Amino acid sequence: MNPQSHYADTGASALPMHLLDRDGYGAWRATQPAAVAAWLDAQEFQPGAGSVALLPGEGGIGGAVVGIGDPLDPCSYAHAPTALPPGAWAPATDLPAAQRVALQLGWGLGSYRFDRYKTPPRAPARLRLPQLDDEALDVLLATMRVRDWVNTPTQDMGPAQLEAIARELAAEHGAHIEVVTGESLLAHNFPAIHAVGRASHRAPRLIELRWGFESPESRADPHVVLVGKGVCFDTGGLDIKPADGMRNMKKDMGGAAHALALAALVMARKLPVRLSLLVPAVENAIGPDAFRPGEVIATRAGVSVEIDNTDAEGRVILCDALTYAGEQKPALIVDFATLTGAARIALGPDLPALFANDDALAAAWLAAGEQTRDPVWRMPLWRPYLRYLTSNVADLANAGSRMAGAVTAALYLERFVPGGTPWAHLDTYAWNDSSRAGRPAGGEALGLRSAWALLKARYGG
Repeated sequence: MNPQSHYADTGASALPMHLLDRDGYGAWRATQPAAVAAWLDAQEFQPGAGSVALLPGEGGIGGAVVGIGDPLDPCSYAHAPTALPPGAWAPATDLPAAQRVALQLGWGLGSYRFDRYKTPPRAPARLRLPQLDDEALDVLLATMRVRDWVNTPTQDMGPAQLEAIARELAAEHGAHIEVVTGESLLAHNFPAIHAVGRASHRAPRLIELRWGFESPESRADPHVVLVGKGVCFDTGGLDIKPADGMRNMKKDMGGAAHALALAALVMARKLPVRLSLLVPAVENAIGPDAFRPGEVIATRAGVSVEIDNTDAEGRVILCDALTYAGEQKPALIVDFATLTGAARIALGPDLPALFANDDALAAAWLAAGEQTRDPVWRMPLWRPYLRYLTSNVADLANAGSRMAGAVTAALYLERFVPGGTPWAHLDTYAWNDSSRAGRPAGGEALGLRSAWALLKARYGG
């Protein structure tokens, strides 16, 4: 997983590519030799986003026209690595800095292939730039990590593997890590995490990574807690999913993948914060000890929860982690979760649903999404819908009506966040159902780049 492998050395020989949108194509074509114009006309070339036309040269290929859309959207360039022949390519003209960064990132996004179990049919073309942007490389690495982790099938990505990833990141960045596993979850007062994961042969656990607390100079730095839902496979439990609903449930640890990758990015970029990462990691399995519909389970917050549906398990493990996060009185809590199908019904696969208890925080994330072309969409914490989580035998039900499923899930989580603590919850799909330029089918980082931009703007990275 080396993002630099997608780029050519600065001294490498490279063919020129003309990056043109529809508005700029006519003026560029007018400056070209008649033979080039005739060549393009013969192909009936239209410079729309995603198009490529190879240009003739004395040795065969002399260059290319690459049609783009929004020049600041990385995915405008993501078709080029596979549409162009292998070898090195370079922009034919100097680009503004922001466009150059977008090109660099988009090239990496388009070059990505998950090759752990299958060799790609060809190597992508490589991009040559005068200088690579280090932050864009780190962002690309974070995105590649999310994709790789979500794409990895469950036999190779269980709770223990999530723990191993966190330990590798801790060792890489000098962070401290603690893990509470199995029956020890009860002794450490994480009963909800234990209840969901107890039926699996792979022990549930809470993974905690802490970074930036050691230095005396960091004591004044704000404390940020990232929380990620780590359900490594979700059968639905005893309320079992149908086959088509269970098919891709290896991706139900997508929230954990986002939180882990973002934590690594914060540490790599040395953002001036004290960082905590919490990943409740479980497998929602079916077995003799599986938690049952109608059970009343304890939570760390002392709130009793009736299990209305065992397939609404992500919020159950998150509530213990959010309670623990709030006990530390942080400046900000952000959680990521592949939480509800209702969010996908409402917004489709491309738009993560953002919930926040702080208007300024929500507005900042929305602005970061526009800036990075990694959008999120704010949804309401409509508190009258708490009535759908009423239980006759417990303080709260974990599910209820089919009405407003994404909203009620977020309201459930909010119940475990201390009042006055800024909190944002991202209900993300973490998946592409089909391939598009820069968005290959399979695991995807949705909301990751905008989350990084939010933290960077908020804390001065």
